[in-house]
Amino acid sequence: MPEISNEMASRRRILFGAAAAVTTGGLLTACTSNDAGDKSDDSSKAADQPVADDKPGKQVTIGFAGPQADHGWLNAITDNAKNRAKKYSDVTLEATEGSNDTAAQIGQVETLINKKVDVLVILPADGKALTQVGLKAMRAGIPVVNLDRIFNTPQAYRCWIGGDNYGMGLSAGNYIGEKLKDKKNAKVIELAGLDNLELTKQRTQGFDDALKNYPNIKKVARQAAEFTVESGQAKMSQLLQAQKDFDALWNHDDDQGVGALRAIKQAGRDDFLMVGGAGALSAFQEIKQDRGVLKATVLYPPTMAASAIDLARALGQGKGISGMAEFEIPAHVTLFSAVVDKDNVDQYMPTGFK
Repeated sequence: MPEISNEMASRRRILFGAAAAVTTGGLLTACTSNDAGDKSDDSSKAADQPVADDKPGKQVTIGFAGPQADHGWLNAITDNAKNRAKKYSDVTLEATEGSNDTAAQIGQVETLINKKVDVLVILPADGKALTQVGLKAMRAGIPVVNLDRIFNTPQAYRCWIGGDNYGMGLSAGNYIGEKLKDKKNAKVIELAGLDNLELTKQRTQGFDDALKNYPNIKKVARQAAEFTVESGQAKMSQLLQAQKDFDALWNHDDDQGVGALRAIKQAGRDDFLMVGGAGALSAFQEIKQDRGVLKATVLYPPTMAASAIDLARALGQGKGISGMAEFEIPAHVTLFSAVVDKDNVDQYMPTGFK
């Protein structure tokens, strides 16, 4: 058997170590683990380990590969990753240009593997299509943080972090349900995203499940758009023409919501409440003004990319994350889909994406 180098042994510990899960205010911070020679039985000492966030540690090169930033949320993903990396003097970020072509993105990831980066953060254009290159990186001793769109097998990543599509629908449905719980025969409609995406189906399922808790509410119409301003306007116009009387609308995506709001204003409608999705700055501003139908939006926070950099840095330095006793980073982190309305919009305004 060939001799295993100290570096490879260290990488194997990072790749296959124990795991826990935590989020801290949307961002994750690294903390040092106990020294190997510390044989103390006092487990409470784990809570006293110093946090490495405020001081440089081992230098880590992180490779970042995502899709083309052709959507406000995807652009915010790239910005969050780059801005977070800049906060660490011990992090060098190798970011690809970004592509929606799976073959091109696979090539970009392979280039990062050949450069022998310490850790990879990958938001795949297609999780299934990029699974093999994730496996290739892991087998090369490069731990992978799989961002949002998940690979087909957990063997292709050391840690997954992403949003909760089902939770988005659940939060939207419960918010609308509470607003309409005292109204008899309440009617709601849904402006979904691309129906060929699993995430759209999950958002609808969560919404439908939440509405089951409110027997006085019935969903009377659903239309699928394409996550664009133009499609949002066109499909919303169709819904307004077909549905002359309803009490609430859930729109899956704030980008297509810009178009939906145009259609609503053109139709002169203000007789219902609207809930958006994702957390765009334009939605936050509309909610704060409180002069139209948009009253809330449910988050799918692009800050997950900043948290992915935190996780990758901790992986590269062989550390855990603050606030937990475990010495390894999580295997999975699912972000919460919070509801933002006029009561808390100021808190979330800095996180809104353009």
